[in-house]
Amino acid sequence: MEQARYSDLKYLTVKLPEDIEKLKWYGDFERAQKVIDMRLQKDIPKALRRRLELEKWILKRLPLEYVYTEEEALKGLSDTLEGVTREEFEQLRDEGAVEWLFVKGQVRYKDDFVENLLKTRHNLWKRLKDPSKVEGRIRGSELLDRTVAAMKDKGGQAYRMHIRSSLQVEKEVFRPGAWIRVHLPVPVEQGQVKNFRLLGTSDKGVLSDGDCPQRTVCMEAKLEQGREFWVEYVFENHTKYTHLEEAGVLTGQKAAGLSPYLEEQLPHIRFTPYLRELTWEVTEGEKNPLKAARKIYDYITTHVMYSFVRQYAAIDNLPEYMATGLKGDCGIYALLFITMCRIAGVPARWQSGLYATPLEIGCHDWAQFYIEPYGWLYADCSFGGAAWREGKKERWDFYFGNLDPFRVPTCREFQHEFMPPRFWLREDPYDNQSGEAEYEDRGLISGAEYSTKKEIISIEEIPL
Repeated sequence: MEQARYSDLKYLTVKLPEDIEKLKWYGDFERAQKVIDMRLQKDIPKALRRRLELEKWILKRLPLEYVYTEEEALKGLSDTLEGVTREEFEQLRDEGAVEWLFVKGQVRYKDDFVENLLKTRHNLWKRLKDPSKVEGRIRGSELLDRTVAAMKDKGGQAYRMHIRSSLQVEKEVFRPGAWIRVHLPVPVEQGQVKNFRLLGTSDKGVLSDGDCPQRTVCMEAKLEQGREFWVEYVFENHTKYTHLEEAGVLTGQKAAGLSPYLEEQLPHIRFTPYLRELTWEVTEGEKNPLKAARKIYDYITTHVMYSFVRQYAAIDNLPEYMATGLKGDCGIYALLFITMCRIAGVPARWQSGLYATPLEIGCHDWAQFYIEPYGWLYADCSFGGAAWREGKKERWDFYFGNLDPFRVPTCREFQHEFMPPRFWLREDPYDNQSGEAEYEDRGLISGAEYSTKKEIISIEEIPL
């Protein structure tokens, strides 16, 4: 379905015909594709046509992450933990702790389900056959506790970061001499980002403007065997600590330019009847915007369990997915917070990129919300939820209003096209933390057809 346009994403709000939906969830993806092709030959409404074209794109990608049979999954968990039983495994699945999908009528488990269990269920750590698997998590938690204390004491922190990001096409889809276009993300020069410098690129490219909503370096080249595309940059992250006082909030005042952050943005930031009712139940009609936002943060962080999910393009409504299933990853935490804040009349928006410390680097998403007289504040419901599960109340409170300085923000808006734009539909139409690639005749599939890597060259604390 590579003809789909970026503007077509709103048609994901159109419900799939029931016969196609049944084939999809049974896991007969080939037959679902065939039925869609037959339907597209007919005279059907434009909205339905666009929805079916998008579904063809989704069906190609949906099963790729679900690789383990039940026996393989059970063995993988048994290889990691002592004393695993089939009954325990099935209980974890029924609790929603193990992500699965039907593929051709057979249950298949997600490729990272063991890692997900270790990330979210610390009670399993004492049964690890190799305790070193969680040593990094323990050190990371201790680092955050020290950082929270330091930021409160100093009024903030700043770090200079030197990062290298790269992308390489897999040999199975390698085309010698083919034209290829690659987009690799770099920091947006907004908010906490200061003194950005692009140090180098593998190929001559176009650097987006500093305030581009999803900033990239776009490179075009002829593909060669073993070719690696890369960008290298340095910047400073200056993050201040804000002490919040509910009594000091100014109600009834709105700064200019906030209206877009109170609106729906289809298909995901959608004010559905369920989300409206949930927001009203959680906020209890609170008129103080800081109190309302805090009630939303408290509810999400104490009721939702972190969980790796399939790629976002394969989920119809991300905030409602979390609000009904009570699980999801960092980006869905952020989107549910943003959506509920907007419903409650609190301006909220997206920010995402990388989480980079002296210990690790990886993708991460979080949110911002606007309160007078403070301006734009941060909310990281994912990190807040982790702190709650660990019993770290000070850290839990910190991530409502504040953010650690270990962020590389490459996106300041959710669901925004690159500049210059891709020719084919984005691999992740909503976010960009790792990079994307396309040939002249189609886009490449992340993970299956190209791999990406992020590296910390150096990171050092500097004066705020």
